[in-house]
Amino acid sequence: MRRRDFITLVGSFAVGWPYAARAQHPNAVREIGVLTGGSGPDSTARLEVFLSALSLLGWTENHNVRLDIRRGGGDADDIRKFAAELAARTPDVIVTVGGPATAEVLKATHTVPIVFTIVPDPVASGFVASLSRPGGNATGFLQFEYRLSGKWLELLKEIAPNVVRAAVLRDATVPAGLGQFAAIQSAALSLGVEVTPVDVQNADEIERDVTEFARSSDSGLIVVSSTNALVNRKLIVSLAARLRLPAVYAQREFVAGGGLISYSADFSAQFRAAAGYVDRILKGEKPANLPVQAPTKYELVINLKTANALGLNVPQELLVAADEVIE
Repeated sequence: MRRRDFITLVGSFAVGWPYAARAQHPNAVREIGVLTGGSGPDSTARLEVFLSALSLLGWTENHNVRLDIRRGGGDADDIRKFAAELAARTPDVIVTVGGPATAEVLKATHTVPIVFTIVPDPVASGFVASLSRPGGNATGFLQFEYRLSGKWLELLKEIAPNVVRAAVLRDATVPAGLGQFAAIQSAALSLGVEVTPVDVQNADEIERDVTEFARSSDSGLIVVSSTNALVNRKLIVSLAARLRLPAVYAQREFVAGGGLISYSADFSAQFRAAAGYVDRILKGEKPANLPVQAPTKYELVINLKTANALGLNVPQELLVAADEVIE
């Protein structure tokens, strides 16, 4: 073999050495990258649940595992940059939180195993081939199933029976935004509610469109899952309060910040399960063979103080069913 060809051959193998070497030596310190698209107390709490679950499985930070945690804070440029940086480090596995973070990491690497969390529609988004057989380098956990979206409208009518019109704040640029609205629209006829989509792109548009919609009486609001809505949650919650709009949210963060009611998957359970998938991957299993899992438990959270401010009498059955009541 010519010397030049030998150097080329060695160079081609060297690219994969760090990952391959760690895989062959189970006692080596393993590396886990984490990229979350959002931020805030709930995001931090879920990461703590993940780390605690890893510890129970025998993975202790700075002992046999190192973590590189990046927070995008809803900024698309930061999410893209952090995804590229994490992929370049070729860790043993990358955990992603949310659709935007998952999309960017998958653009950056087709080889590093990925465990995603809080992703609405990984098949339509192109993250996996199917839920039962992901087929690539990613697997993980659904944020919800689309049929859940109709439940948000049911809750709105239950807590505010006079509502006959509802604005649905959604991101029409992602498959989940379209899917969630379609499910709500399917439930609207039987509930006697006219639903109107309102695109969530920036703060100015949100304020203008929601204010315009609220001019009609007997109106309500449904805020479906999207990164843009989460980033603008303070504005959305304050608008609902100022315009006296009863509102149902897809995530607990809104209700913790003064929103009326939310119904969502138990994300703490999801992060514990994600630690289990990371453990299995670190022990040699492939994401392609680990099915994407749907939530098995959902949480109802009610802000009683907000209900009182809106003059709403929360039905007793809702209070009894609630997993958390904020007073």
